[in-house]
Amino acid sequence: MRQKPTVLAREIVASSRLFRVEELQLRFANGVERTYERLASKGTGPGAVMIVAMLDADHAVLIEEYCGGTDAYELSLPKGLIEPGEDVLAAANRELKEEAGFGARELELLTELSLSPGYMSQKIQVVLATDLYEERREGDEPEPIRVAGSTCVSCRALPRMPSSAKAARWPRCTSHVTC
Repeated sequence: MRQKPTVLAREIVASSRLFRVEELQLRFANGVERTYERLASKGTGPGAVMIVAMLDADHAVLIEEYCGGTDAYELSLPKGLIEPGEDVLAAANRELKEEAGFGARELELLTELSLSPGYMSQKIQVVLATDLYEERREGDEPEPIRVAGSTCVSCRALPRMPSSAKAARWPRCTSHVTC
């Protein structure tokens, strides 16, 4: 097993309402020293959840919402913060209802992912949601989120598509949810 670098110094170099930027002075096992910066979440919240909601064996639910980080409307899986004291699966079902207008009778924790491990400390719990039913719950979104259903074949093709093509090619849902 590889030896982790030694942290020689750690300093908060910037801070906002949600995040702090930490500068880490590191020494690697081979003697090389480097300065790294990382975006760290403020506080010790329970983290976040991302939901792979399956309409059926071949179709997943995607949402389209404005994302400040990219300054664009992006297609993604439903996701959100886990509230203090909230179970991961309960958070997944709540976020699915708030963002996509569906609840799930079956929820399964699949894995934990690092969002951008080179620069961020945040991790997200990935939950599979099946046996969906329609149920909308009021969320904290500033505007309605568009809901799209897509085949899993389309999901695999998504990374190779330019952003403008993504929005144009994704079929919209046909349920009561406003698309």
